[in-house]
Amino acid sequence: MNPSTRAALVFLSVIVHFLSPVGAVAQNIVVEAAPTQVVNTFSPVRALGAGIDRLRTGSTDRLLSEPFLKQVLSAGWQSVSYRQNTELHVEAWHWNPQGTWSDPAGQGYFTGSATPTELIRHSYAYPLPHRGFSKGDGSGHSRLTDGDLNTYWKSNPYLTRAFTGEEDTLHPQWVLIDMGSKVEINALRIAWASPYAQRYRVQFWTGEKEPLRSEMKGAWQTFPLGTVTEGRGGTVTQQLASWMIPARYLRIWMTASSNTCDSHGAADRRNCVGYAINELYVGILSADGAFTDLVQHLPNRQQTVTYCSSVDPWHAASNLDESKGDQVGLDLFYTSGVTRGLAAMIPVAVLYSTPDDAAAQIAYIEKRKYPISYVELGEEPDGQFMLPEDYGALYLQFAAAIHKVDPKLKLGGPSFEGVIKDVDVWPDAEGRVSWLGRFLDYLKTHGRLNDLAFLSYEHYPYDPCNTSWNDLYREPQLISHIMQTWKDDGLPPNLPQFVTEVNLSWQTGETFVDIMGGLWFADYIGAFFTAGGTGSFFFH
Repeated sequence: MNPSTRAALVFLSVIVHFLSPVGAVAQNIVVEAAPTQVVNTFSPVRALGAGIDRLRTGSTDRLLSEPFLKQVLSAGWQSVSYRQNTELHVEAWHWNPQGTWSDPAGQGYFTGSATPTELIRHSYAYPLPHRGFSKGDGSGHSRLTDGDLNTYWKSNPYLTRAFTGEEDTLHPQWVLIDMGSKVEINALRIAWASPYAQRYRVQFWTGEKEPLRSEMKGAWQTFPLGTVTEGRGGTVTQQLASWMIPARYLRIWMTASSNTCDSHGAADRRNCVGYAINELYVGILSADGAFTDLVQHLPNRQQTVTYCSSVDPWHAASNLDESKGDQVGLDLFYTSGVTRGLAAMIPVAVLYSTPDDAAAQIAYIEKRKYPISYVELGEEPDGQFMLPEDYGALYLQFAAAIHKVDPKLKLGGPSFEGVIKDVDVWPDAEGRVSWLGRFLDYLKTHGRLNDLAFLSYEHYPYDPCNTSWNDLYREPQLISHIMQTWKDDGLPPNLPQFVTEVNLSWQTGETFVDIMGGLWFADYIGAFFTAGGTGSFFFH
């Protein structure tokens, strides 16, 4: 009997024993294992694992040592997926505290050292100073409405022609303003930083629901006077219409940059591409030219909410914040025993890092001779509202850098949020709305589909603290449906699918550890592998 069959029979016998009432009459169970009936094969050691995430500052050494670690390992999970969490907080991850800055003054773009010296036990995050998000994980706030004209949002330079080799019109960058409720407006004031947009459109959302989670329930409409083709930067008060228009959500859609340098200077070309804005104002322009601003300008989350397409990973040594948690040091991760000596799935930061830093991270791990099973590029770009073509452009740059270090490594992503339906995005020029479909098309168009060796996503099917026993009947359909959806989006046949985080929901509750949680997981894991899944990593 092969190990996979043996594992399946043991798993089945445990479930039957668990569900059988004490004293029940013995029953015969027939297991058919004919080769013609096999729907999937897998190795439990490699396919049934768990994840390790960012830990509270000061707790890492205790949690990754005896006796706590002994209790963790007694659960029986085998392979490990290392969860890279700092991207969710819009932070740069210094996987190695030692490295070099692009600006010797201790700022700019950081590349961790690929040369092993002392063991890396702890690693921390650097909140990005050019952030454009008001919400999200962590406690950061947007620089677009913080009331400080000395701060600014800036887009990711790696999404410009200098790095993609494509016209910037193929990677439009945007900022979105949420006024909180519909207000009557007719004007927008933008305090541009450098580089500024020479061509852009100011638009409003026509749907009743919000545009970042209900992309199909409305459309972006350009204001009658909202098109600018010869922007010159500076502070511009722009009349958007000759009458008042009710709007809650506004979007600035930028397609051509001045390519002038930001406040960090011309020594690094990354400072001189993309788009940057000091502050945004939305309101009413009267006939006599007076502007009434309706935006709340505050350096905290009470500000008027904004979102953005991307963020420049520029930061400084002074941005270090160890209080937000310890992204476990790679050496401690591999030597503590938590991996059982098995190959681990390792992440690289993509959204807020650089290809050079990713390559250095992989080189470091391989110099230490630590085993890598797969490399996961990025975490939850869908949850950070990145367009699939932008993620695709970053993915290819990072994949090229990593494969220069080791061409044999299996790379994948994008580590979707815990979804149970297709990920929709604003329609492109051809009306396509599937995030994954457009990402796959981007790779195909560039002849690089082979750089995607697996698909990864999270599975949290139910809302926290809102589960019922009836949900048990839904789970097999939920997981098999989303797996089929990916195939319908164009995922190549037989491409491995990994659920790199899974549990009832994304927040913990008692049901995680009671009978319902156990039955739900049995339903999930059976349906996942029956549908062709490759590996699943239990979380929390």
